[in-house]
Amino acid sequence: MKSKDNILKKSIWVFHLNTGSCNACDIEILDALTPYFDVERFGIKLVASPRHADLVLLTGPITLKTLPKVINALRAVPRPRYVMAIGACAVGGGIWYDSYSVIGGVDELKKILEEYGIEIDKIVYVPGCPARPEAIIYGVALLLGLVKQKVAKEVKIIE
Repeated sequence: MKSKDNILKKSIWVFHLNTGSCNACDIEILDALTPYFDVERFGIKLVASPRHADLVLLTGPITLKTLPKVINALRAVPRPRYVMAIGACAVGGGIWYDSYSVIGGVDELKKILEEYGIEIDKIVYVPGCPARPEAIIYGVALLLGLVKQKVAKEVKIIE
């Protein structure tokens, strides 16, 4: 039996899921798939069905209108189930985080999915408004274990 790491060492197939975004992050995803960035050299391929996907590229705040469809799509993704939240809206809800028609970002979605018995094995956060193609590629490389996560070792407060 293959471990999760062995599965991801081969090509990774992604499914793009828009949950109510303004399409800015969607355009950046399409840009990352163009020959200029050429993510297929890393084995990243866009698929039409979540049933064939290893990774779901989630853009936009999760609206109440799209929530049932998002749950169905994520339920269809085989295990191990990975999600990449792309853009400020998918990460935390963006400017609509407290709107009446939005549940928030991917963390709120994860809580709802747990109620339905749907587990997400790993979530990668790619912030930005919109997230740049380089950041999206970095997020996939981080998921694949090709690079280490960049974090500041200490936070400096300048007064």
